[in-house]
Amino acid sequence: MNIIIPMAGRGTRMRPHSLTIPKPLIPIAGKPIAQRLVEDIAGIAQQKIDNIGFVIHPSFGKDVEEHLKQVAAQLGAKGHVYYQEKALGTAHAIQCAQDLLEGNCIVAFADTLFKADFKLDNTKDGIIWVQKVENPKPFGVVKVNADGNITDFVEKPQEFISDLAIIGIYYFKDGAWLRKEIQHLLDNDIKDKGEYQITNALENMKQKGAQLVPGQVDEWLDCGNKDVTVYTNQRYLEFIKDKELVAKSAKIENSVVIPPCYIGENVVLNNSVIGPYVSIGTNTKIVNSRIENSIIQENTSLKDLLAKNSMIGNHVIYEGRAADLSVGDYNVIKE
Repeated sequence: MNIIIPMAGRGTRMRPHSLTIPKPLIPIAGKPIAQRLVEDIAGIAQQKIDNIGFVIHPSFGKDVEEHLKQVAAQLGAKGHVYYQEKALGTAHAIQCAQDLLEGNCIVAFADTLFKADFKLDNTKDGIIWVQKVENPKPFGVVKVNADGNITDFVEKPQEFISDLAIIGIYYFKDGAWLRKEIQHLLDNDIKDKGEYQITNALENMKQKGAQLVPGQVDEWLDCGNKDVTVYTNQRYLEFIKDKELVAKSAKIENSVVIPPCYIGENVVLNNSVIGPYVSIGTNTKIVNSRIENSIIQENTSLKDLLAKNSMIGNHVIYEGRAADLSVGDYNVIKE
């Protein structure tokens, strides 16, 4: 099986946190979003994963590329990096990794995570994972008939069609079929709302006889902006709370950690109360502080901080007080 992870977006809604690292590498409960995603997919696939292709922007840099290849290697797969220089739509992003569109494939866009308790049914031509939403207008949606098959794909409907939103994770029994339909869109410049959309390729497959069915996840977790990413971190810590989340090298001095929390390597906590639902990255030091429901990244120093629902980047120096923060990398803030 091959996995394709389109992740070339610039992550503008996540600024300032996506200014120095791509959004898919922002940590959730101690691991980058993209790594969490491929590990979760591996968990439901129950097949050997041969290749993982990451579609990125060329500006992400060699360090990011090597990190992504290591993520693939940890799952016993070969990592590949493909470039998408311009944001031309979901179908275009997938086609950038067309070499991997062969046989069983999963495509998963790296701005979403999920919680699911099922195993992949690889007898279907395709599975499109969906979730009911209150407002379907910002999403692609599907309509389903009484037999449980998808009858229609509609991209960002302005009038109500369905409340089953496509979450951005797809399985294909024959990746080459999808590749052919996407290439047809590109060759004939067939766009929807100015971009090449995967929903158009799926519609073509359906009309040619593909049996496409919806898949349901237990929980769909967004990583699109600061607040929802902090919430996703909270939910993930809840999912994995039975695992060992505090590094043995962490120094916890006159402090209390209220689980679930992730405490990374060489973290120092002094005279502080941390948690619940806090993730702290490697080499960070926190003194005289009370922090809950927050993400603190690596090599950061915090003192005299009262914070919740916050996201603080790498190499930050902060001394003062606040209740709700979104501080990017390399900031120095003193009160």
